[in-house]
Amino acid sequence: MGSRLIQYKGFLTTEKIAAGMTAAGQNAKRLADDAQRLFDAERYPSALSLAVLSLEESGKHSILREMSTATTGEQILGLWKRYRRHTSKHTLTLMPERIANGARRAIEFAECVEGGATEEKATYDSLKQLGFYTDCLGNGHWSIPTDVIGRGIAEMLVRFAITTSATEKVTTNREIELWVTHMQAGFTRPRLIAWASAMVSEGLSPEGYVEEMAEFTAGLT
Repeated sequence: MGSRLIQYKGFLTTEKIAAGMTAAGQNAKRLADDAQRLFDAERYPSALSLAVLSLEESGKHSILREMSTATTGEQILGLWKRYRRHTSKHTLTLMPERIANGARRAIEFAECVEGGATEEKATYDSLKQLGFYTDCLGNGHWSIPTDVIGRGIAEMLVRFAITTSATEKVTTNREIELWVTHMQAGFTRPRLIAWASAMVSEGLSPEGYVEEMAEFTAGLT
């Protein structure tokens, strides 16, 4: 084996960010498809762990978008730390339970973003590990994946991973350029709506996307 791979920590062009988002989306779909196959074979622990990994890959998209508007070395280093920290990418992992409880708008998922629900994110990351490995926990109790992970929670996460990854598409350089144009001065709801409108105008998003975005972000400042 060669020397340890060096992880990149610098700025990225819009073209490279688009390529990274496309790669993450495609890998998220691969992992979700594998999770579905394992679920169908009643291999629930492995299915759950792969579903969580799929949602982590999809969770890279928002971090990469933030990289496109980063202007300082401190910002970009912080974003790379989030990109490689598992719990920072559990934004989507927390959503299925909230959707089941009626959440539909962005404001209702606010605690899922970076900095919020840290204990819950850590729990899901531990659950992912429990689906793969045995461990000795608590008062000397052996944790066995097939004893810990049942059909119910595996089904919820596999279904959401399949749904989330099915919406992933090739991200174009132009999409990220438009994002930088509208968000460089800071993220706000009006700027997000303006970006969505530009996406529709250039044929990068379907008709109705602006209205969907406006409904989803209602209540945000």
